[in-house]
Amino acid sequence: MAALQYNCDAGLAKAPTFHPSLWGDFFLTYQPPVAPQGIGGLGLSVNLVHEISMYATPKFLKSESMMWSSNALISYDVKDLNLVSLRFYLLRKHGYDVSSDVFLNFKDKEGNFASDDIRSLLSLYNASYLRTHGEEVLDEAIIFTRSHLEATLTSLESKLADEVSLTLQTPLFRRVKILETRNYIPIYEMEPSRNEAVLEFAKLNFNLLQILYCEELKTVTAWWKQLNVETDLSFIRDRIVEMHFWMAGACSEPKYSLSRVILTKMTAFITILDDIIDTHSTTEEGKLLVKAIDRCSQDAVEVLPDYMKDFYLFLLKTFDSCEDELGPNKRYRVFYLKEMLKILVRGYSQEIEWRDEHYVPETIDKHLEISRVTVGAFQLACSSFVGMGDIITKGVLDWLLTYPELLKCFTTFVRLSNDITSTEHSTTMHGACEKIKDLIEDSWKDMMQLYLTPTEQPKVVAQTIVDFARTGDYMYKKTDAFTFSHTIKDMIALLYVEPILF
Repeated sequence: MAALQYNCDAGLAKAPTFHPSLWGDFFLTYQPPVAPQGIGGLGLSVNLVHEISMYATPKFLKSESMMWSSNALISYDVKDLNLVSLRFYLLRKHGYDVSSDVFLNFKDKEGNFASDDIRSLLSLYNASYLRTHGEEVLDEAIIFTRSHLEATLTSLESKLADEVSLTLQTPLFRRVKILETRNYIPIYEMEPSRNEAVLEFAKLNFNLLQILYCEELKTVTAWWKQLNVETDLSFIRDRIVEMHFWMAGACSEPKYSLSRVILTKMTAFITILDDIIDTHSTTEEGKLLVKAIDRCSQDAVEVLPDYMKDFYLFLLKTFDSCEDELGPNKRYRVFYLKEMLKILVRGYSQEIEWRDEHYVPETIDKHLEISRVTVGAFQLACSSFVGMGDIITKGVLDWLLTYPELLKCFTTFVRLSNDITSTEHSTTMHGACEKIKDLIEDSWKDMMQLYLTPTEQPKVVAQTIVDFARTGDYMYKKTDAFTFSHTIKDMIALLYVEPILF
């Protein structure tokens, strides 16, 4: 398996140049429509708006109120597959480890699920993806519902067919919340049973959030432009808009504005380091850069090649500015940003040695020890907490640096998802890539189990890591959408440029 995995990585033909930015300086001057007066303090949760609008039907609202009552286990129709599936989905989504055995009641004597109602099958399909290892009833439910939904797809009316098609592509739990919100509000507006107040709040909230995002994007675009003025890095991927888009998917709430700005800058540095070491520098130059970042001192600039010096100084200057942005009580957190980059470049150093020695790891686990670190997902997930509020303590940040199991599962998932985009069109690697897909599903099960397991850490930690997994799934669904960003240009426009009209 190690050799096959190595070949999967080797199958990625990296271009010597990347396509230019699709946005240029657009967001330096773009002004989104002004928010209506009197609603500036609305601040509704993106997740709340999505859940209310997705399920704001009389039947569901009634079931949701029962779900949280003391008689939650007995006060609903246990023979209603759609309702049972919705309740199971919501409870697990919010961290309640409810038993999947409830679905055994819907199997006939032959072991098949006794339902042909499309809405019920759709709900069961979505619920089943909140599975953990050993839950055979959910594994079987996915196979059964997928087969039946695919078989009926062409006979469904267009609106339901679109919903089924989207769900088969990406089940509800794995969708990026803010993107799902943006896509769903216009759909909900067409529902005869829509709640007009909920609809208006959802529109207002999204448009306000869009304005905030554009303000942040203006800030990071100016920062990125300054980086390009002060450095000579014309060979790197120019993707500052896509970087913010990715981070907004993981940390979408208004209160995470500083986190998104810091995260976008960290994403930029990770991208630059990857492009320098992986595609541009010599072995010796790459090792010098690794040593300089490990020192994180202005004195280290002297050992670097000329084209790296300005970038290195800009990196140190950005760390200083992050301290100022965090303020006196949280400036200590920049230490963790530095440590995360050090971990990253040490991994790069190991990969350089493997490359030059033509070394192929003997096992997939040995391969992942390094490659899941160098994919950058660990650094981004941990960096997201640096800009958060007081709920994130020094103890939490220290714990994250120990590389806990949830982060290992998440970074394994991202590494494998990245690998699969490199080999999707290689027929000779089909068997290996099918195996990788199985490992990706195992990673989701691992993450779900840990997400449902109570810990001493704030719940926002596990929630944010799972949100990052959703964005990874989105960005690597069909290709490397970050590198080949034409594939997400329309969605970026919907998120930042096009408000939802009233």
